[in-house]
Amino acid sequence: MISVVTLAGGRPDHLRNVVLGLSRQTLRPAELIVAVIQDETYDLPDAPFPVRQMRISGPRLPLAQARNAAAKAAIGDKLVFLDMDCIPTPTLLADYDRCLDEMDGLLMGEVMYLPGGATEGEWRYDDFAARAVRHSDRRGPPPEGIERCADYRCFWSLNFAMRRATFLATGGFDERYSGYGGEDTDFGKLVDRAGVPIAWIKGGLAYHQYHPHHMPPVHHIDSVVRNAELFEAKWGYRTMGHWLHAFRLMGLIDDTPGRPIRILRRPDADDLTLTGQQSHQPYANTASVIRLLEERTANAQVAA
Repeated sequence: MISVVTLAGGRPDHLRNVVLGLSRQTLRPAELIVAVIQDETYDLPDAPFPVRQMRISGPRLPLAQARNAAAKAAIGDKLVFLDMDCIPTPTLLADYDRCLDEMDGLLMGEVMYLPGGATEGEWRYDDFAARAVRHSDRRGPPPEGIERCADYRCFWSLNFAMRRATFLATGGFDERYSGYGGEDTDFGKLVDRAGVPIAWIKGGLAYHQYHPHHMPPVHHIDSVVRNAELFEAKWGYRTMGHWLHAFRLMGLIDDTPGRPIRILRRPDADDLTLTGQQSHQPYANTASVIRLLEERTANAQVAA
């Protein structure tokens, strides 16, 4: 049996689409558990499987805590974790079910990104396939089957699956992480240290729904800094280095090695414009922002 876990705050249309996608599965889930990280539960469409909404109290965006609570409450022997902005294709659960029978590990399915407007009205998977793109910072799936990943940093938490017993045996996500950033990288390292294989699968495809975002996530600078320091205290080095590098180039932080990270100023309107995702963009991209910032820095040095 498969229990599907999702975290939800705001964006009710996105969660509704997740329920609709799960209702079209070739393999029906035993349940959907929605870990609700807002004051009110959701008004969701009828589904051919039980839907449980669990209110999670705690600090803003208690992502680690919410995933752990939902996993512990699940009845399935297999868990599929799917972010609320990811619409599963009809074979997603069947793909994970088959692959978890073959490998007891942390398995990551495919994700394709949709531009703004793609999910309006009565959407169709064929239309998604024609418009979706792959994330440039994310490698594609293997040609077939399962392919192990040698670097725990390849783990992104938006679409993955594990056997429930294996997830619980790891201890789950470190609940000291709160807010945006770092908890998934920490979990990937924890899983790797425990000897649990991390792997991509061919299949398990979900379509990521558009919503305005920033990359690097300047709107979450406080939690990124806090969680990077927590990761360093735990493992001896910082994670989210590309975001910290961008913040430094923007003059937002001083992240001198061996010292606590200092926030020098708050993001302003120019920072938000630079990092913001536009509706025609399926996703925001840190690498392109860093290239622009490095060019600006080099040009300023030449001018000086």
